[in-house]
Amino acid sequence: MTTDSNIIPSLHRRTPPARLQHTPFEPVCAIFRQYLRGQKQKFTPERAMILDAVLRKQGLFEAEILVDDLKKLGYRASRATVYRTLNHLQDAGILKQVFFDNKQSYFEVIVGGQSNDYLICIASGKVIEFSSQRLKKLRDEICAEHGFEPIGHQFHIYGLCAEGRCKNDKK
Repeated sequence: MTTDSNIIPSLHRRTPPARLQHTPFEPVCAIFRQYLRGQKQKFTPERAMILDAVLRKQGLFEAEILVDDLKKLGYRASRATVYRTLNHLQDAGILKQVFFDNKQSYFEVIVGGQSNDYLICIASGKVIEFSSQRLKKLRDEICAEHGFEPIGHQFHIYGLCAEGRCKNDKK
């Protein structure tokens, strides 16, 4: 059996640079500037306002909602600049991109915070974020059994919320 490194050819594969080491209390702006300097990129006013808007977000957000929010605030940044900056923020370890299905992706600020887990309704698309110490404890126990050191996790439960069950009943 041969292994094909390009199993899903339609997915864009980016090789992220090695994660920068930073202290827990280092300002996010400094982390982003350090990352950009390492990439020989500039910390532009557009990137600064996008970073500011991202850090104001609570929980999950969609890239298109961020684009709309920037326009409402009167900021001038093209859609392409927003998407490129989101990629840079992800590579810098400030954001993570979360996929629940092949239709929509979300972003979440992860620097200085804890990772959340998600309940995803397959009928309504509703996403409920939660954090569970019991789940983290179980994760750590499983990792210890296998000599694995966890640095994070994602846990998604797919099902039907009350609204989704009503939608399914009407079909």
